Amino acid sequence: MKVKNILVSQPPPVDLKKSPYTKLADKYKLNIDYFKFIKIDGISSAEFRKDRINITEFSAVIFTSRQAVDHFFRIAKEVRADISEDMKYFCISESTAYYLQNYIQYRKRKIFHGKQTFNDLMEVIKKHKEDKFLFPCSEIHKPDIPNALKAEGINFEKAVIYRTLACDLSKVDIYSYDMLVFFSPSGIKSLFNNFPDFKQGEQIIAVFGKTTKNAAIKAGLKIEIAAPSKQAPSMSMAIEQYVKENNKRRR
Repeated sequence: MKVKNILVSQPPPVDLKKSPYTKLADKYKLNIDYFKFIKIDGISSAEFRKDRINITEFSAVIFTSRQAVDHFFRIAKEVRADISEDMKYFCISESTAYYLQNYIQYRKRKIFHGKQTFNDLMEVIKKHKEDKFLFPCSEIHKPDIPNALKAEGINFEKAVIYRTLACDLSKVDIYSYDMLVFFSPSGIKSLFNNFPDFKQGEQIIAVFGKTTKNAAIKAGLKIEIAAPSKQAPSMSMAIEQYVKENNKRRR
């Protein structure tokens, strides 16, 4: 199958003109559509209280996404938790760390960040083993993060503060696309929630990350594109490599 139409299971990029997907579409004359497959729903303060987690008992927080930042401070406000100015913030990336400026005075707080992966951040966390860490997360989260913290003897506790839910995809003509691109296990789950009788046929499935790949395989999907890799650290690069080789063979 020659690739012409691609569906990316995410909202459109903020700056569409500068997006690598736009450059990809222009270069190979592709039609790339975006549709959000999942949505974030914060848990209520009443639900949070059931877990009996006292935010003020912790001296450090681990953030792996902006959603975690938003819902942590929302919950803290709703339960009237007075967050100490000495609280330490450990963020998976620099961009997540800068996002904290929406809630705290950045320069006056103890903020640490990794480069882009949790392994990078773990090296920083290990230098602060005296702290008690709170890990705000989704109801469905990667087990490798708590497993890594346990392996290093880090004193931490998980706090489920939001859920990932399937969006309504009734307006999507799923079979009109040659390629479907996924970035999370929740995206795979949303596909089958919306299309329980979905059959892949000749459609190309592209996945980003090990957990997404595992979810796709478990769902019975055949994966043609898997990123990141040494040759293609980003999804756009992985798609370009595939399209370049695939379309060349089908001229």
